[in-house]
Amino acid sequence: MIDSSVKEQLSGYRQSIDNIDAALVHMLAERFRCTKAVGVLKATHELPPADPAREEYQITRLRHLAQDANLDPDFAEKFLNFIIKEVIRHHEAIAAEHGGATEKTA
Repeated sequence: MIDSSVKEQLSGYRQSIDNIDAALVHMLAERFRCTKAVGVLKATHELPPADPAREEYQITRLRHLAQDANLDPDFAEKFLNFIIKEVIRHHEAIAAEHGGATEKTA
C-alpha cells in the first residue's frame, strides 16, 4: 500500500503534468495556426514550402535555448524536426490547393 502523503505528492505532480500537456497542445495549435498563414502567404506569392536556411537557424536557436533550460539539445532538435516536417507537409498541401509548387526545397 502506498503512503497517503506519497499519493498526494504523486497526484500533485500528475496534475502539473496534465496542465503542462494541455498548455503544450494549445501552444502547438497556435503555432500551426501561424504556420498555416505562412503557408497561404507562400502559396499566394509562389514561394517554396520549405526554407532550409530558416530551418537551420531555428534548429540552432532551439538547441541553444534547450541547453540554457537544461533540456537535452538533441531531443529539442528531434522535436523541432518533427514539427518542421509537419509544417512543410501542410505548406505543400496549401501550395497544391493554390496551384503552386509543392517541391520541398528551392
